[in-house]
Amino acid sequence: MKILMALTYYRPHVSGLTIYVQRLAESLAAQGHEVTVLTSRYNSELPPEEEVNGIRIVRVPVLTRVSKGVVMPGFAAHAIRLLREHDVVSVHLPQFEASILAWLGRFVVRRPVVLTYHCDLLLPPGLFNRLVDQVIFVSNYLAGLWADAIVAYTEDYAVHSRFLSKFPQKRHVIPPPVHVPIPEPAAVRSFAGAHRLDGKPVVGFAARFATEKGVEYMLGAIPYILRQMPDVRVLFAGEYKNVVGEDTYRKRLQPLLERYKDHWTFLGVLDPREMASFYAACDVTVLPSINSTESFGLVQVESMLCGTPVCASNLPGVRMPVRTTGMGEVVPIRDSAALAAAIVKVMQHPEAYRRSREEVAGHFSTERTRDEYVRLFTRLLMEQHRSIIPAEEGKASD
Repeated sequence: MKILMALTYYRPHVSGLTIYVQRLAESLAAQGHEVTVLTSRYNSELPPEEEVNGIRIVRVPVLTRVSKGVVMPGFAAHAIRLLREHDVVSVHLPQFEASILAWLGRFVVRRPVVLTYHCDLLLPPGLFNRLVDQVIFVSNYLAGLWADAIVAYTEDYAVHSRFLSKFPQKRHVIPPPVHVPIPEPAAVRSFAGAHRLDGKPVVGFAARFATEKGVEYMLGAIPYILRQMPDVRVLFAGEYKNVVGEDTYRKRLQPLLERYKDHWTFLGVLDPREMASFYAACDVTVLPSINSTESFGLVQVESMLCGTPVCASNLPGVRMPVRTTGMGEVVPIRDSAALAAAIVKVMQHPEAYRRSREEVAGHFSTERTRDEYVRLFTRLLMEQHRSIIPAEEGKASD
């Protein structure tokens, strides 16, 4: 099968969405499918086209940026050429170009169009950003009307989403792809030694340094935790310098970061094996996200697969991994005191939250996600084939 996948940002950009698409694309390619990713050339130093890990990546030049989005005048020309080369298109939302792809796929090239809705878009306050929000929503809504199927991570998120709730008949729930290497004990010990953890209580936070991740609520939880665990350490794994659109947020939190610098360490972006050691070295990880731009949180399942429980916000979709596995606590949104209490509870009673890797993987894995997408693509192609044959037969009889 020849599969075209489209999204605004792809690797080396790091976000939950790009990791999702990379895992899915590479798993499909490993199974023998031909996969092309159509994305933006958001950094002019990136090549316009290359192959990475069996995936053909085509990057469209960017004219300018609009908030966190990009403007790509040449997108339609690239899209129609690639649509003709592929059997099915998998469009990852939110993105402004979604309606272009869906319209071309349905009415021009006649290819099955599958949308995957990763999260609602909530840009920073301001009249212009509200306008951008609405324009992208309209584009995504039109894409939803023209698409053959729409994938959601969980039904919990879908029924609460402004977008997904409008398409119950087209909706398919497919758990997201999650993979993390099995932690190697020697590597975990080396990681702990390198960061001078020395048996201290360790809280892990895997994310981009971004507004929706609720970093300030973890910072706000530190003084509460210190009352019972004065030597607690917080390790932040992920992009934290020059995060697109987050300069103001970083500056606002800088005084708190300075105040708790003895308890907070930035690790930067880690490779998969380093991430496994990071998770395993932590006593608990946190996902204190604050709004519907977070729809699941792949990192919390990665943490669980490495044996570490999670404290996650009580947001639709985000709360489901903890509820599904029982491996952690769900906490109120924007509540540092409640987050601190949950962290302390989990660290003081680790046995209550322990689950095997096999048990967690039974619910969430890249292979399961890939196989469900393949079944969906195959069914849509068969339906399209059946609809085309009678039409051709009708023309022949005329």
